[in-house]
Amino acid sequence: MNQASFSANNREALLKRMEQGPLDLLIIGGGITGAGIALDAAARGLKVALVEMQDFAAGTSSRSTKLVHGGLRYLKQLEIGVVAEVGKERAVVYENGPHVTTPEWMLLPLYKGGTFGPFSTSIGLRVYDFLAGVKKQERRKMLSTAETQKMEPLLKKEGMKGGGYYVEYRTDDARLTIEVMKKAAEYGAIAVNYAKVDSLRYDSGGKVIGAVVQDQIDGQSYEINATKIVNATGPWVDKVRELDKSKQGKTLRLTKGVHLVFSQQKFPLRQAIYFDTADKRMVFAIPRDGKTYLGTTDTNYSDNIAHPVMTEEDRTYLLACANDMFPSLKLKAADVESSWAGLRPLIQQEGKDPSEISRRDEIFVSPSGLVSIAGGKLTGYRKMAETVVDKVISIMNSEGLGAAYSSCVTKDIPMSGGDIGGSRQLPAFIQKYRALGQNYGFTAEESEFLAGRYGSNVSGMLEKAAEAAAWGQPFHLSPLVSLQLYYAIRNEMTVKPVDFFIRRTGDLFFNINQVRQYAAAVIEAMSDHFEWSGEQKHLFTDELNEAIHDAVNPAK
Repeated sequence: MNQASFSANNREALLKRMEQGPLDLLIIGGGITGAGIALDAAARGLKVALVEMQDFAAGTSSRSTKLVHGGLRYLKQLEIGVVAEVGKERAVVYENGPHVTTPEWMLLPLYKGGTFGPFSTSIGLRVYDFLAGVKKQERRKMLSTAETQKMEPLLKKEGMKGGGYYVEYRTDDARLTIEVMKKAAEYGAIAVNYAKVDSLRYDSGGKVIGAVVQDQIDGQSYEINATKIVNATGPWVDKVRELDKSKQGKTLRLTKGVHLVFSQQKFPLRQAIYFDTADKRMVFAIPRDGKTYLGTTDTNYSDNIAHPVMTEEDRTYLLACANDMFPSLKLKAADVESSWAGLRPLIQQEGKDPSEISRRDEIFVSPSGLVSIAGGKLTGYRKMAETVVDKVISIMNSEGLGAAYSSCVTKDIPMSGGDIGGSRQLPAFIQKYRALGQNYGFTAEESEFLAGRYGSNVSGMLEKAAEAAAWGQPFHLSPLVSLQLYYAIRNEMTVKPVDFFIRRTGDLFFNINQVRQYAAAVIEAMSDHFEWSGEQKHLFTDELNEAIHDAVNPAK
């Protein structure tokens, strides 16, 4: 890949290229939906640009339950079409990015008086397997009480009637977004983070033709024109519709989901669990990288969209859920190592509780021609993108502005890092680089880690290992952290320390002590590289310190 096309060093040049045009499509929003649209459109031959006012995936796309899941809860709500579509999409996402997506067997314990009974669960999971096109080796199993207890001894025994055992797919949502965005850039899409749409531009007939975009790092403004504009801003969809003076009819309803992270010493879960709560909601508890994370809540939200955080109430609720299902643990607030909070941009449905609202996506086309996509799920990002690009091309053709573009081709396009020959090749690929990485000074474990996180991009990274280590050495960065930061800046448009510690590595959530250990050194290295002013360095340091504080301490 041409590293200049997705390097933090080239943001200004990329914004100037957007301004020069010509563009068929300008996408506002750099979460998974925007990334998916950028890849789909660019792969079909459209000239595409994308702007994101924060970092890529900084909104909902780094704050999910981190599952590409088949939507078992939608079966409960009889949304058969959603189950069938997202269930099949799981397999597509897995094959195109096996390094960021992993099959995870999920245990659904069944209790007397619970939401699910053995018979309904057996039938439900069988229907789920059928609708979602689940592979034979991943089809559901029904377990006895003894088998369920043996699989996860921490589960409460009182009232247990058995369990259902089925496959979900665990993912790193932020890295999934970054890898899709990098692939879009390979296909010619121009994408820039920290680029905010200040206003929309219109022709004399009132049709939207572009946007005024301000670089949030240096304050420079750009006029970017395009044949069509797509609003894929997740929780901000209605804000952009307000800019367009077209917020009417259906609107968004934001709900907040909080997750807590514990060390395995405090919460030694060995099996992922999906359980129902006393208030008839469903919660996940999932072991990952020496931690266990638990979530999520589902509450209406109307505060700062850019900065949802855990509250005391959120933490208390989730601890109560955990202690009810895993009574021997006696988890306390002090046991919470980290947390995150995210917003679901759902389409308003009057009279429904947050957990009952449909996760379906919907497209709105305003009188000005602004195309907005709202709702939807992480799992369905590729199909959502296909629908949006089909709509854009249809509108362009109806207005005599289009060309003979192909239909969607992303089903068979591996995302960046996914060129390893499919999911079946992943174990052999990782073993190969477990050995190769040691030739570059990394331990076997470090080499395996790099291959697992970066997939097929690891070969190019290792070639830069010596250069990266020399670059990071004056700042007392370890070779492993040096290589990741070096690559993140030059190949993943990492602009601020929070981008690196949250969206490129996930360390704020799953390795917060490493963030504390390397925060000062990473700030020094980035400050030196980007030649930050004293004011910028102070601002970005405060931003990281605030993120660490908010991950651990509930909002007052």
